[in-house]
Amino acid sequence: MSEQDRAAPRPTLSVLDGIGLVVGVVVGIGIFKTPSLVAANVDGALAFMGLWLLGGLITLAGALVYAELAARHPSAGGEYTFLSRGLGRPTALLFAWARISVIQTGAIAAVAFVFGDYAQAVLPLGPHGGPIYAAAVLAAVTAVNLRGTLHGKIAQNLLSALTFAAILAIVVLGLVLGAPAEPRTAEPSAEPSAGGAPGLAMVFILLTYGGWNEAAYISADVRDGRRTMLRVLMLGTVLIMAVYLLANLAYLSVLGLDGMRGSSVVAADLMERTVGPAGAVLISLAICVAALSTLNASIFTGARIYHALGADLPALRAVGTWDADGNNPRRAILVQSGIALALVLFGAPQRDGFQAIVEYTAPVFWFFMLLVGISYLVLRRRDDHAPRLLTAPLLYPAVPLVFCAACAWLLYASLVHTGLGGLVGVAVLAAGVPLILLAHRRGRLVPAE
Repeated sequence: MSEQDRAAPRPTLSVLDGIGLVVGVVVGIGIFKTPSLVAANVDGALAFMGLWLLGGLITLAGALVYAELAARHPSAGGEYTFLSRGLGRPTALLFAWARISVIQTGAIAAVAFVFGDYAQAVLPLGPHGGPIYAAAVLAAVTAVNLRGTLHGKIAQNLLSALTFAAILAIVVLGLVLGAPAEPRTAEPSAEPSAGGAPGLAMVFILLTYGGWNEAAYISADVRDGRRTMLRVLMLGTVLIMAVYLLANLAYLSVLGLDGMRGSSVVAADLMERTVGPAGAVLISLAICVAALSTLNASIFTGARIYHALGADLPALRAVGTWDADGNNPRRAILVQSGIALALVLFGAPQRDGFQAIVEYTAPVFWFFMLLVGISYLVLRRRDDHAPRLLTAPLLYPAVPLVFCAACAWLLYASLVHTGLGGLVGVAVLAAGVPLILLAHRRGRLVPAE
């Protein structure tokens, strides 16, 4: 075996680098799109802010679980490693199939589409400008990450800083310079419905908080793994909560709850009311930067699972080879972006590509998040003498049980509310079952240690 084939991740990332990646994945396009959907499903400003706080606390519970898992089982495989150790290799392989075919590549394509739509609004390229921008930005960000981990983390830190600057501008304009406008009458269809509307609002909120789990894939890349992973997930999550609460408070201050319900572009409306028509262009540029940040972080973390998968499936070992020079899985980045580009080309003729991808990925995503929570409980019970982060009675077993309950409920809610798109995602997941059973039956898996 050559030195290149034996290469593995080198711990080069700091706490700041890790936080930049987590924040880059999470604080992206969602905060510019979902607040109006949440406002349409609550009956008051207090409930609106309370649900955003509750969503942050659920995210924090998940971050605590992931921090302990990542500290005890550092690996470029992230959730794949957790599931393999907790629930067995077949479950982990099914997750790998889902991440490659549904979760990660679909998310990358969706973010590329959002970038394309807003870039087209700033500088039109004709009737097919959006998909052209989407494909071009995917290729450009892939090229940056192919250069190596160092280039990827520098790009991420810069993009995360620019994204925060854009959101800070919204917060300052809304809370300091903005004056409340005349209340806008909401359209009848936007009024809160009876029964489960707050539950639907929570689906949108946790979608906006989503992505923090990507930190699991850099646990082998960070220095002083145990302490660093705890700081990355805790500080990153608290920072995201603060940003989201301030941004939503700014939206409420300028637009009011009724104004938010009647708006599909709350950030653009806020900017227009505070700085004039130029605000629409500024917010479009800000969303482009946010999309770039999310796209770069998703490509950076997403390809790392191929390295762990290649160790278990010899047929995929070449794809998951770690490049010693770039300190990254270069071939896996190319494969991942190739699949995402195919999804961009497939979705190019459609105008609702982003929403379709969200519906496609949500049930599968929450199903495996639930399984990771269960894996934590299994591993905790099995490894009695391993170091623990959750030790106080108020933290264990309360925190992991809250996390599992939230994931189970969101799995149910996503199946109920996503319709055909969610069913297609489940069907693609099911298509991987016979492939995994075939590999297992033919003995093509490397024996577990």
